[in-house]
Amino acid sequence: MRLSQTFQQLPVDTRRNLVACFFTGLLFWSSMASQLPVLPLYVDSLGGTEAQVGSVMGAFAIGLLLCRAYLGRLADRRGRRIVMQLGLAVAAAMPLCYALSNSIPLLMVFRAVHGISIAAFTTGYSALTSDLAPPKQRGEIIGYMSLVNPLGLGIGPALGGWIQATWGYQNLFIVAAGLAMMGYAVTWEIEEEGYTSTVRGVAVQDLGTIDRRTHLPFWPTLLSPRVRTPALILFLIGLIFGNLSAFLPLLIKAQKIPFNVGLFYMAAAIAGFIVRLPLARISDRYGRGLFISLGLCFYATSMLTIFVSHSAPHFLVAGMLEGIGAGITIPAIVTLLADRTVSAERGFVFGLAWAGFDLGIAFAGPVMGNIIPRVGLANSFSIATGLSILAIVIFSTQANHSLAESLRFAMGKSKDKYAVTQI
Repeated sequence: MRLSQTFQQLPVDTRRNLVACFFTGLLFWSSMASQLPVLPLYVDSLGGTEAQVGSVMGAFAIGLLLCRAYLGRLADRRGRRIVMQLGLAVAAAMPLCYALSNSIPLLMVFRAVHGISIAAFTTGYSALTSDLAPPKQRGEIIGYMSLVNPLGLGIGPALGGWIQATWGYQNLFIVAAGLAMMGYAVTWEIEEEGYTSTVRGVAVQDLGTIDRRTHLPFWPTLLSPRVRTPALILFLIGLIFGNLSAFLPLLIKAQKIPFNVGLFYMAAAIAGFIVRLPLARISDRYGRGLFISLGLCFYATSMLTIFVSHSAPHFLVAGMLEGIGAGITIPAIVTLLADRTVSAERGFVFGLAWAGFDLGIAFAGPVMGNIIPRVGLANSFSIATGLSILAIVIFSTQANHSLAESLRFAMGKSKDKYAVTQI
């Protein structure tokens, strides 16, 4: 099997670190995803309106937005593991706060703090796996390591929905906290990463010499061509995902369809898992642009399918399409950012780019929560379809130096002009 062969070729220490990272990531995402289909219903059970559901779900992004850049710098200066541990500690604490709260304003506060967990863990995890992956196998290894997301999204929602239906909300929150605590324990098996403190990047932009003490400027880095477009695409994906996570359970409930929304996420996870295995092997050969374009097309098709869905099978198909879209797009964007950065700045740049995703989630809940009373729940997904198409247009025209080069890169016909060569 190709996966086994790839990992057997790695040094023993690298392999051991990657395995520990993988199980840590699986426990983290299982914890987070177990609450995904349940929290909107929990707010609804407390008497929350659609706007309040959107505000609680969107508040998650406040912690993300406030902390991404700082945590990225922390990951570059103090190490990836400590940032991952911070994320897991917050992920363990916040579900217990949900269990003790029946106030919607308090839930918004706890949800905002909970966002720090994603900011910390994903930044540390992405940077560490990128550091550990040899450049010639970077796309393949990042693809394999990103499997923790669909696996967690497959296990978590089904587990969460079942526990909530059987034992109630409070017991679900306790289990979610326990999964994060287990992940924290596994992080001690990860040896501190040994990336080089000074690395010279040679690229279209002159990055010069960057070391752990360098303080990269926020806005010039974010608005630089190598970061700006991936961050904007992640912003649009965040809008789509924020709308999906906040309002899909309510749409299914409103249509009175006998369908456990956890099955949507399970279908997405299975499809995402299946698609990542073969694509991980070939992204290094065909480039990142083609896969980002393809993934965004699947996102558009998934949102359109939800818009027209009126039965459980339709929602299952939409879940599979969404899983394929995420399974293609997210690893490709992570690898694209890894290609465009040197190790000593990677945590900070990852944090900046993913702030776009956070901002999208922050806007999606409250904005769509106020639009839905005027247009209806289903039409929020027609808007999400339009956002997916907009992302395709932006990426196809802005991903590289010029319109022609961007189109070629988006179709897999040319190399990334912003990629960094490390020596």
